[in-house]
Amino acid sequence: MRLTSTPPLLGLLILTACGEMAKLPISAGTGSQPTLPPPQRTLIPTVNIAPAKGWAPGTTPIAAPGTRVALFADHLDHPRWLYVLPNGDVLVAETNAPPKPDDGPGVKGWLMALFMKQVGASVPSANRITLLRDSNGDGKVDQRTVLLDGLNSPFGMTLIGDYLYVANSDAVMRFSYAPGETRINTPGTKILDLPAGTINHHWTKNMIASQDGSKLYVTVGSNSNVGERGMAVEAERAAIWVVDLNSGKHQIFASGLRNPNGLAWEPNTGALWTVVNERDELGSDLVPDYMTSVREGGFYGWPYSYYGQHVDERVTPPRPELVARAISPDFALGPHTASLGLASSAGSALPPPFVKGMFIGQHGSWNRKPHSGYKVIFVPFNHGQPAGNATVDVLTGFLSENGEAFGRPVGVAIDKQGALLVADDVGNVIWRVSASK
Repeated sequence: MRLTSTPPLLGLLILTACGEMAKLPISAGTGSQPTLPPPQRTLIPTVNIAPAKGWAPGTTPIAAPGTRVALFADHLDHPRWLYVLPNGDVLVAETNAPPKPDDGPGVKGWLMALFMKQVGASVPSANRITLLRDSNGDGKVDQRTVLLDGLNSPFGMTLIGDYLYVANSDAVMRFSYAPGETRINTPGTKILDLPAGTINHHWTKNMIASQDGSKLYVTVGSNSNVGERGMAVEAERAAIWVVDLNSGKHQIFASGLRNPNGLAWEPNTGALWTVVNERDELGSDLVPDYMTSVREGGFYGWPYSYYGQHVDERVTPPRPELVARAISPDFALGPHTASLGLASSAGSALPPPFVKGMFIGQHGSWNRKPHSGYKVIFVPFNHGQPAGNATVDVLTGFLSENGEAFGRPVGVAIDKQGALLVADDVGNVIWRVSASK
């Protein structure tokens, strides 16, 4: 029987049944010195999806001791990313991937598209930014308006002075914005193009402003898993750009970062930190996603090596001169956790142990048995660096006992009252975690 004639559900079950199992716990791939076993390559990639189920009415994730979780906003359309304005209004990017006709051709691409549908990741992009307002401070949205629509798979957002900057999947846009406005009707101005095209494998482009507001730091993920399409299509990708807003010119700030997403400033040192999705198809125990401070001019290995100088032998031709200067990340977050969201605890009103450190939204695995991620965690910091090797669960319970996904956490942000907001793009809601009273 030809694989291409296999009924979709049967094909998905066949693919899911294939692959190896993790031999190590998630904790082994977490911390400043993760365990990195030998690669385990299989003929068919390990696929272990968590089918999208959604939340039953009245149900919520499980909050950590000393905290509580409540619904902040619901009935959203694939909410992925959050940004809190100075007046407390919350912007949410309701978005999904743009059309990518050349990403994943053939049988493998067909099967991948099939399981993406099962996990709720193939819905059309709403292409808008919605403004949410809690006017009476009770921790729940009572006003919402469409701030911007007609965008192109928007993701990152940041306000600098009188301008709101939005990272579409293919460009950084600038819009005039006055405090308190609930709708932007004036056309935006393109600041610069971002790598896109008909593949645009990692389409999410995030950004953060420099402390003085003169620059933007923009994430651009790779166009493949490990450069299998050739490095020509990876030009200026797998990198963080720095953009001078006065001239509009950019340069590569750091490279070799397969798919950087969340960005945050560490308040004590002023260093830029990011979370990065590492490569797939080396087994359930490889490679840990990670959080790291970002050095200007630093190279972090992709695609030639991972976690410093661990060579990925799938990549040809090799580049030993680049591997030799590859930087090891600061902190591993477990293999295949799909760590996306990142927020500093600065401004948080949550109790210990969530006072000093970073919150991370882990979207959840597909290339690991058993599942990993599907939760929000916290990494404690001390003197500007991760303290110890353990993480603390903030929000769990996103998976059912049968491995279905009630929700999948993505972007995280601290609201004006010090609570943690979590975008859930399967539940189509935003959760709010606050201190218990």
